[in-house]
Amino acid sequence: MDSTCPVPVEQRPLQQYEELRQSWFFRWADPDVLTCLKPFALCWLLLTPFTIVVASGSVPLQKDPPRLLAAGLVGALVLPLLLLVRQWLGWTFVLRRLLAESITYEESGWYDGQIWEKPLEWRQKDWLVAQHQVRPLLLGLQQLMTMATVALLSGAVLCRLV
Repeated sequence: MDSTCPVPVEQRPLQQYEELRQSWFFRWADPDVLTCLKPFALCWLLLTPFTIVVASGSVPLQKDPPRLLAAGLVGALVLPLLLLVRQWLGWTFVLRRLLAESITYEESGWYDGQIWEKPLEWRQKDWLVAQHQVRPLLLGLQQLMTMATVALLSGAVLCRLV
């Protein structure tokens, strides 16, 4: 069946899924929120000293160490949240390609886009991977993004109130 497929190997949805799964960055995603949390929490912790130094440039915060610490902790959440969004976008792209009935591809460049209808066997395999591998990852990422957003907004409100 592969010999009749005109889609370049690197543009096939299952191949794109495998590439993401093997990528050091996209491998961070996991259906288990606690497992997924580790690399993003590490990023947050490593970024915190830098954001505290940046926040210490504010004269009012220099005189108020608790608010300075809170501002640094909140500011350090921005990069991990952006990394989570990037993860979510990458996995969502692959999910859409896996669930599509046809594959949009380019033979040699952006100007010669083609569409190839997936055979039933391909659609079934792609659907199974999408449902049992990619969707759980996306649910874990969504939960983590929700937690990070709530923490960011709560921290921002607390910084204003304190």
